[in-house]
Amino acid sequence: MKKIYSKQAVKSIGKINNPTKRRIKNGIEKLPDGDVKKLQGYENLYRLRVGDLRIIFSYADEDTILIEEVETRGSVY
Repeated sequence: MKKIYSKQAVKSIGKINNPTKRRIKNGIEKLPDGDVKKLQGYENLYRLRVGDLRIIFSYADEDTILIEEVETRGSVY
């Protein structure tokens, strides 16, 4: 599956320390597997939990995932 990153996601990932970046990268590579849940109140948004961080993504089409945000739990919801 192809993954596309929004500007906001790239900026957020750039601020994170290297060990956490590796965990995020591993989580994104395994999408759509992992601790994924559909976000309530949104038609096409999902979240992947990686420790205290949440990766918000959507399906752009059948074989493309758009990574929209990477933030801590408190600031993403």
